[in-house]
Amino acid sequence: MSFENWAAFAAASTILLIIPGPTILLVVSYALGQGWRTALPMAVGVALGDFTAMTLSMLGIGALLAASAGVFTILKLIGAGYLIYLGVKLFRAGGTLKAEPRTDAVSSAKMMAHAWLVTALNPKSITFFVAFLPQFLDRHADFWTQMLIFETTFLALAFANAFGYALIAARARDVVRNPKAIRIFNRTGGTLLVGAGIATVAMRSGN
Repeated sequence: MSFENWAAFAAASTILLIIPGPTILLVVSYALGQGWRTALPMAVGVALGDFTAMTLSMLGIGALLAASAGVFTILKLIGAGYLIYLGVKLFRAGGTLKAEPRTDAVSSAKMMAHAWLVTALNPKSITFFVAFLPQFLDRHADFWTQMLIFETTFLALAFANAFGYALIAARARDVVRNPKAIRIFNRTGGTLLVGAGIATVAMRSGN
């Protein structure tokens, strides 16, 4: 795997992670209601959930990669289309972040378990990884080495992202409730996702 390929994966993962989904909404809800103490257990739960979903997805992708180059190429094109779809959906999301403060007193262990369940058991998580990861896999490189590098990179970014969201929500609550800021955030992220999808299609067409 080249450094350029890893850097592209890390950059794309960062963009995708900061987009608010069910997991981030849960993190923000706990942080709004209970403050900064939620940051560590929620971040650990998110990372464990992503590890579960990503591992299941990678094993399935590995089977497809071994079975057929043609099927793997089709999967990459479907994944590019999925990225464009996510980008358009995010661009049109407007300026709302629907996260209500959770004031119910729960232990750190329960918060972590809740974050893990929401992240790992969401069918969209596995679908997302199946569509996203093939864009960066090299069929001619060792699959297990790539799997280790990609998972380690993504989980570190996922932990940092969830931790950061929790701290921001706890300390700068006006930011996560500012429609203008959320709208700019959504449109920027949506544009980058559409660009990533188009770039993938263009690269495949040029091969």
